[in-house]
Amino acid sequence: MSINQGQQLEVYSSQHPKEVLLIKLKVADELDEVMIFKGFSSSLVRSTAFDPDVPVIPDQAEILTIDRLTAPYKPNQPCYIQKGITWEEFRDYL
Repeated sequence: MSINQGQQLEVYSSQHPKEVLLIKLKVADELDEVMIFKGFSSSLVRSTAFDPDVPVIPDQAEILTIDRLTAPYKPNQPCYIQKGITWEEFRDYL
């Protein structure tokens, strides 16, 4: 069984606890932003299901960019490690 993009990002995040991932994506022509920290995902635009088995990043999502930030995340003073990474580029980190 293969894991989807969102699960791959969660695994990466759990293995890099000093990083926060900020993902910009599109699902069915709607833009969303998802933050992943220590293996847990949360949408910053739409509601996130209470059930951890419901993926925050669905299979049909198109990942536009991924930003890597240092943890803890400070919205007023984000500390970027790397910005605007494409999914194709990020796969090299996995």
